[in-house]
Amino acid sequence: MYKFNKQDIVRLSVLFLTLLITGQISAWQPDAPFGKAMKEHAEAWKQEDQAIDKKLAQLEERFGKKPNIIYVLGDDVGWGELGSYLGGKLRGTPTPNLDGLAQQGMQFLSHYSEPSCTPTRLALLTGRHPVRTGVDIVLWPGQTQGLAPEEVTVAEMLSAAGYHTAMFGKWHVGDLEPHAPENQGFDYAYYGLYNGAIYSWVNQDAFYQAQTVDGVGHFYDFPGTFEDYRNKYGIEILGALEGIKGQGRREVAPMSAESMVEMEEQSIIKIKEFIREKAESDNPFFLYWATYAQQMASSPLEYRFGEGQDSRNNQAAELAQHDDYIRQLLDTVKDTGIEENTLIVWVSDTGPMYTYWPSAGYSWLRGAKGEVYEGGVRTPGFAVWPGMIEPGQQPLDMISVTDLFVTAARIAGAEEHIPADRIIDGIDQLPLLLNGEGSGRRNYMFYYSGKDLKAVRMEDHKLHIIPGSRGGLPNYELYNIARDPAEKFGAMYSHLWAVVPFQRMVGSHMGLIRKYPHRDIKSGLF
Repeated sequence: MYKFNKQDIVRLSVLFLTLLITGQISAWQPDAPFGKAMKEHAEAWKQEDQAIDKKLAQLEERFGKKPNIIYVLGDDVGWGELGSYLGGKLRGTPTPNLDGLAQQGMQFLSHYSEPSCTPTRLALLTGRHPVRTGVDIVLWPGQTQGLAPEEVTVAEMLSAAGYHTAMFGKWHVGDLEPHAPENQGFDYAYYGLYNGAIYSWVNQDAFYQAQTVDGVGHFYDFPGTFEDYRNKYGIEILGALEGIKGQGRREVAPMSAESMVEMEEQSIIKIKEFIREKAESDNPFFLYWATYAQQMASSPLEYRFGEGQDSRNNQAAELAQHDDYIRQLLDTVKDTGIEENTLIVWVSDTGPMYTYWPSAGYSWLRGAKGEVYEGGVRTPGFAVWPGMIEPGQQPLDMISVTDLFVTAARIAGAEEHIPADRIIDGIDQLPLLLNGEGSGRRNYMFYYSGKDLKAVRMEDHKLHIIPGSRGGLPNYELYNIARDPAEKFGAMYSHLWAVVPFQRMVGSHMGLIRKYPHRDIKSGLF
């Protein structure tokens, strides 16, 4: 048997790097459909990538550093809530500043999230379907599951590339220290561990009661205080936290409805401070803001009675507040002179949660949060980057929240830090952002709910793998999403030709899972 010597290893390493640099191989393992697409479009994409690399090099030469990246994750904002998505004043939720993002940059018409909040956060942070990470459920206080230390987050990847990193808002991917943002690549974090429901579990909170509509709470009704809850169930619920990499975290405000509102107010203050400070740095920054807007039990009254606003919808007030905070963020980026070297992406984590209607979001599409119908996973989204992204675009190209991971790596020149020992579901969408409609590289979607694959999209067609026959055949529903984005009219009988191609695509996807199994994280309580 031939034995490799040191010179052989050096030659192979040089060959590998040459192939990697020229785009002939990928350093990480994509899902099967994209692996196929890479082979089919290798030459065209190579030329396109070379042109993009030239643009990025010119930008870096101009500013002396890589671009800054800001990701803002909205919460439960449906397709029909914002003015730019046929909502706004029509729905009693004017959003002039969020709508301005559509005018200033690119408005995604086919952005897809996961069907619930914890999974979407995991997808954004890791570039992977949540089921692959071993956490595929919405997490609650007292559960031991969370973002595994073995996962590589976008913050860890960008930190390795020299970026300052910070996180603000709703973390919600695990309660324990190893799961915390300061231990997952973020230099600084100001955050809450849970979703918004936790903050209003208790009914003995005068602030909360004073803020609710007609005294009716939006969430739960535990008869007591958080101290009573801890004494009864032995579960400590933490409030606002501040974490610093290498130093751990501390609680800066105890849990209460009031502290949650204050956390949102303090977040934008700290975000502006972070931007101003890091704008002067020789290194770029990555900022991840997962707002609590649309998840809070209450919000400042000054945001409740705006012109054209439904004053009885508490979430409309929260959205008005968030819209104003977006204005403040944009103004800060502009005032510090970094807007042309800063990509800002805003997307919603899921569709609307109708449980607390009428104090809820809205979507024109069928379905809601927790479902894989379009209303649950097709969400608003924007990207703004003056001088790089042409304003006023509305591409129909598909983009997934997982794509933000790989796109950030491409912008930062950090692809070498993407792990190669696992499936990465994200796709580099910088070609879509910079070249516009038709340049997106995603022509498929897999929709999971928990551990189960529930639906698949292949170009214009979407197959639901569920019992029932609304779409035409038992166990399947098929829709032409281009003609019927609300999934009202089953198209199975006119699209029987698509069944086997769908089955083949699912088969290739499942085949790679056998080769790269999902992470096994045991459920537990503490």
